[in-house]
Amino acid sequence: MSAPADERMWTARLRRRAVAALPPDQLLPDRQPAYVNSWIYVFGVLSLAALLVVLTTGAVLALAGAQWYHRSTVGLFVNSLHLWSVELFFFTMVIHLWGKFFMAAWRGKRALTWVTGAVAFLGSVATAFTGYLVQSNFDSQWISTQAKDGLNSVGVGAWFNVLNYGQMLLFHVVLFPLVLGVLVVWHVLLVRRRGVVPPFASPEPAEPVPAPVRTAPQPSTSELGS
Repeated sequence: MSAPADERMWTARLRRRAVAALPPDQLLPDRQPAYVNSWIYVFGVLSLAALLVVLTTGAVLALAGAQWYHRSTVGLFVNSLHLWSVELFFFTMVIHLWGKFFMAAWRGKRALTWVTGAVAFLGSVATAFTGYLVQSNFDSQWISTQAKDGLNSVGVGAWFNVLNYGQMLLFHVVLFPLVLGVLVVWHVLLVRRRGVVPPFASPEPAEPVPAPVRTAPQPSTSELGS
């Protein structure tokens, strides 16, 4: 009698729903379709790899502080690695987005997959912008003073104050990375759930109708005998 009672527990119901929504064989498939063997499908994985480098180097910079990555040789290297991994992330992500746009990646009930990817791109733009604001150098001061008028003109300066270093630092280190991480994980799970979007099916060429073959008339038996 314990088995039916256990099946009614909320943990069992949650487990069944999770397995039904995200089957393990789809989360970690052993094989992929043949069309995945194309460069256009690689840029999404490259974006994830660059994002991991960005998060790792960013965590090191946040723990060490501005004095370390402005004066130390190792700190300058980590800071440069963080910057160029961001550049690589945007380069691969833009190609990934444009490639999926022209492939109509929202086909086959994949609209939410496309939306989460596009919103994640916008979130990464905001994260990178706040990263420029917390460099603690003349560049960050120049960018913040030039951006404040534009943000105030649209009425968001009271909530997004680019001259407030503490607010921008928390936005860049905590808030935006958290939102971006949730969107990226959601996007990847949807890709695993719905599968990789296939390319457009190219129409097969129509086979030409063979022309009738004309053969020479065969002589009759009487003509052969004569």
